[in-house]
Amino acid sequence: MYRLILIQIASILVAAVIGIVIMGEILTSPASTAVGVLIPDFPVESVQIPAGQNHKVHGWLARGIRDHGAVLLVHSIRSNRLEMLGRARFLNAQGYSVLLIDLQAHGETPGERITFGVRESKDVKAAVDYLRDNFPGERIAAIGVTLGAAAITLANPPLKLNAVVLESLHPTFEEAVENRLKLHLGEFGIWLKPFLLSYLSLLLDLSTDQLNPIDRISNLNTPILLISGTHDRHTTQSETERLFDAALQPKELWIVPGAGHYNMHTYNSRNYEERVSSFLSKYLRQ
Repeated sequence: MYRLILIQIASILVAAVIGIVIMGEILTSPASTAVGVLIPDFPVESVQIPAGQNHKVHGWLARGIRDHGAVLLVHSIRSNRLEMLGRARFLNAQGYSVLLIDLQAHGETPGERITFGVRESKDVKAAVDYLRDNFPGERIAAIGVTLGAAAITLANPPLKLNAVVLESLHPTFEEAVENRLKLHLGEFGIWLKPFLLSYLSLLLDLSTDQLNPIDRISNLNTPILLISGTHDRHTTQSETERLFDAALQPKELWIVPGAGHYNMHTYNSRNYEERVSSFLSKYLRQ
């Protein structure tokens, strides 16, 4: 009897370990895609931005009107610059120069692992430096979605920007992991959280304390627009409100009724474009 119970417990533990390893691989494995073979329906230039030894950030640049400002667009996790095409199109039509990039381990930018914003922040910094070098005197903003928003916020030293839009950004990595485990595995997922966090820390050689945007958002000494959805189960409205409270003034919060976790522009493009355009023109137009 006891032997059977021990065998069952051992089987559960083995299954849990295997599950954690699989989840770790799924979460951190590269999401490479041959993005460059596609051609957008508005003029862009292919760029490769140096960002360290033997590392280049791939992207597209759409030139705008002088003195209208420049905007960096940074995609979500396991995505690439194609996700940001809709935003790029309407911003470029308004005269902004727009740079869309693939973060490391995404799209065409090389990388061994997805690191939830830490190593990706170096790509964002390189992209901001590229815009400053190529558009001297222009005011620069960045728009980031989930991973992209984390990469903008976690940059160390903080990015020097004139405006930032952060969409569907989690306050802490632990909460992000817990919300996803509960969403897919129910309450059982909470039991797996400490083990998954430990494994991810080991796998990436990073402390999970380095992955908390709420600890860094006050270092972004720039106007911030935070966007989230009322129906977002990955990053809840209350979590977004905590991030907003931690950010410095000037700041704006837009909670989109009915919206979930991904692509606010696709969900409500008209209101999105009006809200983001109003915010950016306030701080970028000279």
